[in-house]
Amino acid sequence: MTDHKKLFIPGPTEVLPDVLAEMSRPMIGHRFSECSALISEIIPMVQEMLYTKNMIFLSTSSGTGLMEAAVRNCVRESCVSFVNGAFSKRFYEIALANGKKAVPFEIPSGRGFNADLVDAGLKGQKVDAITIVHNETATAAMSDIYGIAEMMKAKYPETSLLVDMVSSMGGVKLEIDKMGIDVALASGQKALALPPGIAVAAISPRALEKARTVPNRGYYFDFIAVEKNLAKNQTHITPTISHFYAMRKQMKRIIAEGLENRWQRHLKMAERVRSWAETHFRIFTEQGYRSNTLTCIENTRNISISDLNKKLAEYHMVISNGYGDLKDKTFRIAHMGELTMTDINELIAVIDGILGL
Repeated sequence: MTDHKKLFIPGPTEVLPDVLAEMSRPMIGHRFSECSALISEIIPMVQEMLYTKNMIFLSTSSGTGLMEAAVRNCVRESCVSFVNGAFSKRFYEIALANGKKAVPFEIPSGRGFNADLVDAGLKGQKVDAITIVHNETATAAMSDIYGIAEMMKAKYPETSLLVDMVSSMGGVKLEIDKMGIDVALASGQKALALPPGIAVAAISPRALEKARTVPNRGYYFDFIAVEKNLAKNQTHITPTISHFYAMRKQMKRIIAEGLENRWQRHLKMAERVRSWAETHFRIFTEQGYRSNTLTCIENTRNISISDLNKKLAEYHMVISNGYGDLKDKTFRIAHMGELTMTDINELIAVIDGILGL
């Protein structure tokens, strides 16, 4: 398609033609054995990617739906929400909107959380869970989720760890069982490189046991209903079957690439973009907490991001402006999903030419 702009934005991301083509398959009934077979193929590949034996919930929703699911199923009364950007703030707002007592613990935009900060936020509080974003898409801050998880197991073993991995899952090594994460959730349209409309969560046995004790879990996102139907490789509501076909194809691609190869590809693209950004601009995100799937760049040259994107459109490319109050102050370049180093080098060369760098 000549009018298509290659997406260097943090979602939706590029979806490969053969994956898109899977969505045009003839429809089947969601109670057919063919659909159960499809689900039974996808789930083991997702478990392999996440280094987990936990239950996998394939949700017909965005990642935001699974943020709500995590709160409704694992927070009886209260939680602490760790906020370092727009999407971690959303997690907090979702908890409030569901009638939970949510206490925010906020750090400046562009910074990431570590074990000491999370420990400080929990001091003196007994809560059901914490909500945290691993990879804050608004600021490209990637928190130390491994260190946080270890601290939680040691100091707060009864507190559920609910983690938004929306823009890191599929691009970063995330060993869910090793970390002991209760709910790890993501959208399909980020590093998993699927069309929007499907989301994924890995849900621990401990989270399921907690859910059984929580009243008013709702219906659509009820983990116990999900568990019951998954025993038959089915869903408790009509799912997005076309996305299942696409996901099967994409998960086979991810596994075939080799997981370590995939993590390294994302890291190398990140290092390339960071090096360019530090040469010509300045990276907005705190050193040591910089994302491997996108980079947030401070607009030190005071360029018009809108004008830059108009010029990039002539080359069939697009990047992302800053999010929310960071609009025009920053811009973001995604390096996730099925993008390659060749794609990144081409983008950088075009930007250099447009800006005369």
